[in-house]
Amino acid sequence: MNITLRQLRYFLSLAQHMHFTRAAEAINVTQPALSMQIRALEEAVGSRLVERTPQGVVLTPQGRALEAHAQRIMDGMLELEQDLRQPGRGGRLMLGMIPTVAPYLLPEALPILRARDIGRDLHLREAQTDRLLDELASGRLDAIVVASPQDGSTTRAVPLFADRFLLAGSAARIAGLGAKGPAPDALDPGQLLLLDEGHCLGDQALEVCGLNRRTARLDLGAASLSTLCRLAAQGMGLTFLPELARRQELAAAPGLTAIRFPDPQPARQVVLMRRATTPAQGWFDDLAAILRQAAEPLLQSGHA
Repeated sequence: MNITLRQLRYFLSLAQHMHFTRAAEAINVTQPALSMQIRALEEAVGSRLVERTPQGVVLTPQGRALEAHAQRIMDGMLELEQDLRQPGRGGRLMLGMIPTVAPYLLPEALPILRARDIGRDLHLREAQTDRLLDELASGRLDAIVVASPQDGSTTRAVPLFADRFLLAGSAARIAGLGAKGPAPDALDPGQLLLLDEGHCLGDQALEVCGLNRRTARLDLGAASLSTLCRLAAQGMGLTFLPELARRQELAAAPGLTAIRFPDPQPARQVVLMRRATTPAQGWFDDLAAILRQAAEPLLQSGHA
């Protein structure tokens, strides 16, 4: 059986108008062309689909059965075309985020994404930056949220927001630093708690402090920012806390206190990236705007 989409389209027009001439006019073809396709469709299915009467056209029982199937097929094709034109709007969106952004930004972003029909079939991948870049390049992800990487020859990035670093620790440790707090490069490396190697937040913290992993304290091997914050709250050291995470981590770790560094305050630039070959066609810019909107109350709470 060799049925074409054109034949189904012509047949659905005929089933709607019940008249060959009006059906042909509705889809901008000639009446003989429509009649030829209907005859070819009947030959393909091996049954009469329509009956000609003095009043017009009547569908046979086989024609009525085919109408229901044909409508589902054409509806599916329309949905496929829309998804291909705008991946993420009403269709599947494969989005990656680094672990020091995802737990804080997603709870704010998901309600907005769903309300605007971008996150109806959202698939999230949380991983470190290098893994996300690899999966973006291989096509397993449509877009990724990472900190600091810029446009390359194969990628395009748009800035989302600047996420300032705070210094977090127990109330006693923070009070011992003085009213203004130290500059990042004046911190005692022996007090600094960092994420495991491979987490960009740990590398960025070292960079702004002018340190390397041989001089910083690494014996705890924490794999998450939440773990670091709980250790710091217990007085085991100091850690860098992104402003984005401030509200959630202060609430989750009793005893944790966070202060700002003196100006110029260190920060990371959070960006949304896609492959350079992926057509943006609105969905990418829409997604970036929603993520910026979601971050706003988190960054404002940090300023407060």
